[in-house]
Amino acid sequence: MKIISARKGFYRELFVLVIPIVIQNLITSAVSMADVVMLGRVDQTSISASSLAGQVMFLLNVVFFGLNSALTILAAQYWGKGDKKAISKILGIGLIISLAITVTFAVMAFFFPYFVIRIWTNVPELIDAGAVYLRYVAPSYIFLGISQPYLTILKSCERVRFATSLSAATLILNVILNALLIFGLGPFPEMGIAGAALATTISCGGGLVVCIADFFRQEILSRNVIEMFRIPKVLVADFGRYSLPAFINDAMWGLAFNMNSIIMGHLGSDIVAANSVVAVARDLVTVVGFGISAAASIMLGKEIGENRLEQARKDASSIMRVALISGILSGLVLLTISPFIPGLVKISETAAFYLKNMLYINVVYQLGQIINTVLIASLFRCGGDSRYGMILDIACMWGFAVPLGLISAFVLKLPPLMVYILMCTDEFAKMPFAIHHYLAGNWIKNITRDSV
Repeated sequence: MKIISARKGFYRELFVLVIPIVIQNLITSAVSMADVVMLGRVDQTSISASSLAGQVMFLLNVVFFGLNSALTILAAQYWGKGDKKAISKILGIGLIISLAITVTFAVMAFFFPYFVIRIWTNVPELIDAGAVYLRYVAPSYIFLGISQPYLTILKSCERVRFATSLSAATLILNVILNALLIFGLGPFPEMGIAGAALATTISCGGGLVVCIADFFRQEILSRNVIEMFRIPKVLVADFGRYSLPAFINDAMWGLAFNMNSIIMGHLGSDIVAANSVVAVARDLVTVVGFGISAAASIMLGKEIGENRLEQARKDASSIMRVALISGILSGLVLLTISPFIPGLVKISETAAFYLKNMLYINVVYQLGQIINTVLIASLFRCGGDSRYGMILDIACMWGFAVPLGLISAFVLKLPPLMVYILMCTDEFAKMPFAIHHYLAGNWIKNITRDSV
């Protein structure tokens, strides 16, 4: 069948990368679901407060996603070129940017948690519980600020299995510690929402220790830390030209998406609780689509670095077909499991009503999310054209979705569920423009240098 046809060996190459990434993302989503279920068994305040306080981690994850995409743009192409020295210095750039941001977030969350949580809600009980969560989780931001860029570089160099294995071990540890510290099992104290945050910090710290140990025994990158940070100006300029737009794109998208949480945080605890469950369920069913996006960046970036541009173009077409099938199947899975999800958490009847309807909305929404992610965050970026996606995302989110949410919530004062529906139109507003740019075909080029 034409819809699944591709060159010989394409699917093997793609899924060698996709499967470990999907496993990692699946475990991440499963851990998030476990957090929601465990805290949902405590009370609705805990699940709502952790969801709002978790928006800080969401923002950081958006930063990591953008930074990871930015690093992959250059690292994957230089990996195809065989220039390991350049890849080491790209890691240096990533660490500088990552630590500057994560240290700032950690300081704010630890020393000024009440100020931070008030950004998302004005409900007193949510503020108090959220502040406790932020204090305990703050150190994990710095741990991730070092480990995430390192694991991204390893993935770009096709060491996907190590990155996946470490993430899996870290996340499994997180689930175990969650159970022990939230409910006080065995000799452990019953800490509730604080236990969930502490579990995250401990597991992230363990992951960082493993990354540091691996760095000093691996053979891909230079183990000379000082040399890593001797970054030539031309590489910094290339990062600014090709990679920085991707980073800005995801940061601005994350801020806009976070505005949705701020809007809902002022519409009441019920919609916040429902959204916290929906977000995890959506993440759970989109792991394959996002795994395809991440794998495509590595696979096509390497081909472009090897100057096989026509092959990369053909493979991109095959990837889009796979992404479309993945989005349809993900929607069917979410549709199938939606009736059972409300029974997993202890929430009010109103929150359960919101949850049921929001799940059905996301059956369609996640398809647009997967298609746009593969196009904007994978194909355009690995092809050296991150600027178009940045402009498109910023225009659609800040020029359309955010104003629509603010007006519908605070000017028109529409019901919370209607506000949510309107905020979910962003993916379909930008999809026609993304598809048109893809079909134009001028987004692919080799951006490596002969020497850095």
